[in-house]
Amino acid sequence: MKNKKKRWYEYLWIISAAYLVLGFFNILFAWIGLICFVVPLLISIGKGNKAYCNRYCGRGQLFDLLGNKLGLSRKKDIPAFIRSSWFRYGFLLFFLTMFGNMLFTTYLVFSEVHGLREIVKILWTFKVPWSFAYHGTAIAPWMVQFAFGFYSVMLTSTILGLITMILYKPRSWCVYCPMGTMTQGICKLKNPCKINK
Repeated sequence: MKNKKKRWYEYLWIISAAYLVLGFFNILFAWIGLICFVVPLLISIGKGNKAYCNRYCGRGQLFDLLGNKLGLSRKKDIPAFIRSSWFRYGFLLFFLTMFGNMLFTTYLVFSEVHGLREIVKILWTFKVPWSFAYHGTAIAPWMVQFAFGFYSVMLTSTILGLITMILYKPRSWCVYCPMGTMTQGICKLKNPCKINK
């Protein structure tokens, strides 16, 4: 039996992995991560479905690869409370609050209230010096600050995804991913007669 030929979007996990590596060496690559914020919303608004989550999400593919093909997952069911609406929407609210805080820090640098902070916050708590990833450019300090903050968000969410991948099923992160929750909400508004899971 012939193997089914893979489609181009099945290799998007490479971009997710490369993003984390590139941001380690040059923080300005963090701006590319905005694609992962904008595209899912545009697809859900325009098409009324979760095609991005189900087909194009490189991070989900990466977790699937690590968990299933490399066997790094225990493949246990994720706890019911994590699947619950109150947890998913609560986590979304928390995530948006942290994102808003990141934008506020960027604004403070933009308005010159304080200088550039070359740190990455892991799990929104642990401040890790990250100056090795910024080599000084003609880019405005606020743009660099945004990159540090956004990379923190992306790295933190990846770490959470890896933890739940190991403990539970490979794509357990997808259950409570803030982008997934937002796109599901948009799809429900556009298609009130359908339930988008």
